[in-house]
Amino acid sequence: MNLPVAFFARRFIERRHTRSKNDNTTNTYDSHLRNHILPFAGQRLAATLCRRDSAALVDFLLARPSLGSAYTVVQIFKTWRILVHYMLDEDVPLPRNIVARIDLPEITPRVRAPLTPAQVTAVAAAMRLVAPRYEIFIWLAACAGLRQGETLGLRHGHINRDEGRLHIQEQRQHGKAVALKTKASRATLPVDHFLMERMDRHVLQFTGPEPVTHGAVRPHPARACTEPPDEDLLVTNRFGRPVLNSDFHSQWKKALEVAGLPPDTRFQDLKHFYTTTLGACGRHDPKTVQALSRHAEFSETWDTYAHPPVAAEEVTVTAFSSVFA
Repeated sequence: MNLPVAFFARRFIERRHTRSKNDNTTNTYDSHLRNHILPFAGQRLAATLCRRDSAALVDFLLARPSLGSAYTVVQIFKTWRILVHYMLDEDVPLPRNIVARIDLPEITPRVRAPLTPAQVTAVAAAMRLVAPRYEIFIWLAACAGLRQGETLGLRHGHINRDEGRLHIQEQRQHGKAVALKTKASRATLPVDHFLMERMDRHVLQFTGPEPVTHGAVRPHPARACTEPPDEDLLVTNRFGRPVLNSDFHSQWKKALEVAGLPPDTRFQDLKHFYTTTLGACGRHDPKTVQALSRHAEFSETWDTYAHPPVAAEEVTVTAFSSVFA
C-alpha cells in the first residue's frame, strides 16, 4: 500500500464526517493534522513509518514555539496515535509498537481555584463594558452551569419563565446548531430567580440587530441587505446573527483583562463555580448537586459538571440569589 500519510489523514477526517462523529472533536483532529502532523510527515509513505518517527514528531512539536505548552504537544500526539491506529485498521503494515512508550513532556497540572462571587460579578461587569450583549453568557454559565456552546445555542423557546426552567437541547459551534457534547447533556434545569431576572433584562435591552447609524460600515457590506434568519436565539451578535465561538472568545479575553482576572481563566471555570456554589450552599444533597451539574460520574462532580434525571427537575434553586445579594 504505497500511499502517503496525507492520504490516510484525509480519509480519516472524511470518515468521521460521514459517520456524524462529534464536530468539535473532528475539527480538533483536523486542525492538529493540517497544522502540525502533515507538515512533519504528510508526504511520507505510510508503510515506511517506524517508532523512531513518533519520537521525532514529539521533538518537532517541542521545537515549535507557537504551540506554547507541553499540554498542546501531548494533545497533538494523541491525534497522531489515533491516526496511526486508523492506518493499522486500513492494513498499513506498521510496527505494532510505533506509538508505544514514547517519551512525552511532563504536564504541570492546572491548579484551579474556584472563582468567587466577586470575581464572577467583576467579569460580568467587564463584559457589560466590552460587549454588553454577551454579559448574559456569564450568568448562564455561573448560575445554570451551561457550557459555552450551550449558551450560544439557547433559544427563547427553551426558556420556561413560568416554572423557572431551561431546556438544554442543542449547542452552537461556528454559528451552526449541532448535537450536545454527550447524551447526558440534554436536560431540563431548574434555575434561580436571580438568573431569570437577568435573562429578562437581557431580552428587554437587546431585541434584534443594532440599528445601523449614519456612516456605519459593516465588515461584510454584501450582507447588509440580507435580513438575518430568525432562529429564536436568546443572544445574537449586533447584526442579529448567531454568535461565533471565535467572536465570544475574543471578547472573553478582553473582559478578563478589564476585570483583572488571570488571563488563563476559562469560561468552563464559571461552570465549576456553579457546582461548587450548589455544593457549598447546604440546601442540596450531593446527588442532587451531581444531577444539576450534569456529570455522569459522582466522583467527578466536585471537579466539573453532571446530568440531571427527571427527579432533579422538581428542585427549586435559590443559591445564587443569596451569593449575589
